[in-house]
Amino acid sequence: MKSVTLKAFPRTLLQRGGVKKLRTSGRVPAVIYGRQTKPQNLEVGFDEITDLLHHSASENVLLDLVIENDARAPRLALVQEVQHHPLSGDVLHLDLHEIAADEKVTVFVPVETVGEAAGVKNSGGTLDHVMFKLRARGLAKDLPEQIILDVTPLEIGKSIHIGEVVAPAGVEILGEKTRAVVTVAAPRAEEEVAPAATAAVAAAGDVEMTKEKKEDGTEGEGDAKPAKGDAKAAAPAGDKKTEAKPEAKAEKKKK
Repeated sequence: MKSVTLKAFPRTLLQRGGVKKLRTSGRVPAVIYGRQTKPQNLEVGFDEITDLLHHSASENVLLDLVIENDARAPRLALVQEVQHHPLSGDVLHLDLHEIAADEKVTVFVPVETVGEAAGVKNSGGTLDHVMFKLRARGLAKDLPEQIILDVTPLEIGKSIHIGEVVAPAGVEILGEKTRAVVTVAAPRAEEEVAPAATAAVAAAGDVEMTKEKKEDGTEGEGDAKPAKGDAKAAAPAGDKKTEAKPEAKAEKKKK
């Protein structure tokens, strides 16, 4: 990864109002930290950092940071994190990680694909980009800005796994070696779609009859009704008890 020069200034406006004023003046707040140095609040030019990120393949940028009134030589730093405005996308804040030239660091490197997979071109398959970033470890000068994968030879059902990614000399790709980064999936057969559609239509046309018991023990409105001529079937079981009661009272009076 080639380093680029960026000028920075010590930051004195730290409160919320000060940060807002800083951004209005065309500066972006930043902080630099590292293992052997204390965190330091900085500010950088909005146009400078925006142009730098725009022309980089990713936000993994190696900086030769020149800080105003700092007697030390340009400080080597990695752009660790960039905070963007959710609507405009403007840079709001930078986190910079100061490193030594001989210090190994771990970063997330974006994955890009080139070529048209054979399984897509010849068999109508689909290229699935499973992992968009990979963890890479090495010296900052050896780390790539992005990892390029040629997917041209991939047939249906074939994948490129983490263990198959070729890293630059001195760089280790971290992660489970058998995990797929990109894969070519088979096209969905038309005969698989038809039964699914038929099942969906059948399910939509089904009518489910449910029986709900009322408090008095009779069945609810969702029940199937008997034919008009079937008087016995029409009379629920509870009606027999209600008809027998008046007759029992009449017999008692005769006695």
